[in-house]
Amino acid sequence: MTLFVVPTPIGNLEDITLRALRTLREADLILCEDTRRTGRLLAHFEIENDLLAYHEYTEERLAPELAERAKSEDLALVTDAGTPLVSDPGYRLVRAGIEAGARVEALPGASALTTALVASGMPTDTFVFLGFPPRKGRARTEMLERISREVSTFVFFESPNRLASTLSELPSDVSVAVCRELTKLHEEVFRAKAADAADHFSGRVKGEVVVVVRGGTVSDTPGFEEAVERAREYVSEGQSPSKAAARTARETGYRRGEIYDRIVNT
Repeated sequence: MTLFVVPTPIGNLEDITLRALRTLREADLILCEDTRRTGRLLAHFEIENDLLAYHEYTEERLAPELAERAKSEDLALVTDAGTPLVSDPGYRLVRAGIEAGARVEALPGASALTTALVASGMPTDTFVFLGFPPRKGRARTEMLERISREVSTFVFFESPNRLASTLSELPSDVSVAVCRELTKLHEEVFRAKAADAADHFSGRVKGEVVVVVRGGTVSDTPGFEEAVERAREYVSEGQSPSKAAARTARETGYRRGEIYDRIVNT
């Protein structure tokens, strides 16, 4: 039998596919993040089926058992919205199913990632999906530095509460598209430079957000010595050498550590 990975709408219920509806009707069991939310979706389409809560807190425990069941039953895996495994639970189950010899079939369908990427108007020949950005620390700094220097289109999810802060940490003149409430009644796609987008979303923001950034396109990138002088100016304005180096690295694409070493050791 088969483990089906089934995308569900990210907002507009009309985006579900006929194949997804048939799979959900015929499955022996539907695995979902929130049985109440999936239950409402099934009720809308008049589907009656058994549900089992499968989410980040249960997947490690349930994955081996469910992988074995998928060898003799049809299981359908869904998440609250969009395509499972894309910043959502499911990887452990799919991996366990493959290793157990179960058939795994992924259905195409709704995804906030691809919807935002296409709506952004940015190049799609090469893109990088970053999930949710790290909240702090070196991992966050390295992500911002990568966006500054790498010529590619970057896509990531962000909390509405942290959106303005994240936009303000990007190089001010990179192009961004902030996609909010995709496919829903109050859908918004705001295309601008990062600094303007940070201003636009400085107030209270509601809904789910996807950010698309064109990285490695900061205009008039200074030479390294000019970048060091810029960092020194930030220090003279009262910023610590560490923060000045990090800010300059984001703005120029040079490595934070190299800038820091120059401003504290020379």
